[in-house]
Amino acid sequence: MMSMPSENPPHRISVLADQCVQCGLCLPVCPTYALDGNEAESPRGRIAIAAAVARGQVDVTPALRKPLDHCLGCLNCEKVCPAGVQYGELLVETRALLGPIPKRPRKLLILLRHPASLRRLRRFANWMRLPRWKHRIMAWLPTHSAWRAALATMPDAITTQPLRPATAEAGEAKHVALFPGCIASIDDAEAQQAALTLLRAAGFRVSVLPAFCCGAMDLHGGETQIAEQAAQQVRQAWATCGATQLLSVTPGCIGTLRRALPGVPVADPFTLLAAYAEQLRFRPLPLRAALHLPCTQINVARSEAALLQLLRRVPELQVTPLPRPPHCCGAAGSHMLEFPERAARLRDDTLNQVATLAPERLLSSNIGCRLHLAAGMTEPDRNWPHQHPLSLLAQQLESP
Repeated sequence: MMSMPSENPPHRISVLADQCVQCGLCLPVCPTYALDGNEAESPRGRIAIAAAVARGQVDVTPALRKPLDHCLGCLNCEKVCPAGVQYGELLVETRALLGPIPKRPRKLLILLRHPASLRRLRRFANWMRLPRWKHRIMAWLPTHSAWRAALATMPDAITTQPLRPATAEAGEAKHVALFPGCIASIDDAEAQQAALTLLRAAGFRVSVLPAFCCGAMDLHGGETQIAEQAAQQVRQAWATCGATQLLSVTPGCIGTLRRALPGVPVADPFTLLAAYAEQLRFRPLPLRAALHLPCTQINVARSEAALLQLLRRVPELQVTPLPRPPHCCGAAGSHMLEFPERAARLRDDTLNQVATLAPERLLSSNIGCRLHLAAGMTEPDRNWPHQHPLSLLAQQLESP
């Protein structure tokens, strides 16, 4: 469990860096090392840079901090590390020490972390038929523009109403709470409604918390004060809901929610639903689907086995996970906005792997990954329908 950034970041960074034995087993699973072939763009290289910065051995120049800014925070390195290096914590502490990158698109991120404002803007854009013109607008913007990247990921329309905050009905069933988040509360509202349907079918009472940002993008972007304000809001919402476990349909939120609520079980719905899978019956679906497993689902939620177990209960559904590598699609929270050209290269590698499976549908549980991948599906033979796995499961659920 990672803590909030410490009061003495340099000392903490130094302690965390000393855990690394420089074995290099992290290099083959690091997507940025594969992208650049540069030791500085590997976990081992970043740990050395962070340690030197924390100990005052080097001056922090733009060139020196660039590899730290490029890190996706996928945590593939943690999973293979024989020394148990807490790389995720080291990265958060180091970014807290360095502060946000100079090119961080603050105005855009302020908009994205406020669901009500974003929804109003989206509705206005739909009324103005912006989706019809967005590609022409994008052509006027430089390829490195965060606003261009945001336009590329904007869906054509808002078709689903958001979940409203609600308290679970009284009953004997286990009580869980669902965290809607910020962007997910708009662009993954269908998946959140699907989670409610499936959880209630499995016998759970479900409360819905208000929609707001968990602070993940700010925590990993060095905006620690804003991230702590979001964490406080999470704690306040949790304290009043009365549930015993917190759920999110977005794996990218889970690590930050766990950080804000130490000791509280935080997971995605797949883990719970798999434990009650015998209570769920699904209609057949003759479909060939490719399954993209987000880094946070594998390395943080660790629910990929539960997800596959549930999908394989749908008769006639053929589900094949994407081969690995590639290890990250490049979305990585705000990374796709801050470094859109690098993110596009990583996305292309992922879409090439999707193409080898020739699917009829692409499934992915993280909204940022799904929107980022969809923005790259510009060729007619690579324009696969995409969906959250929960939405598919709820659509095929047999009524009791």
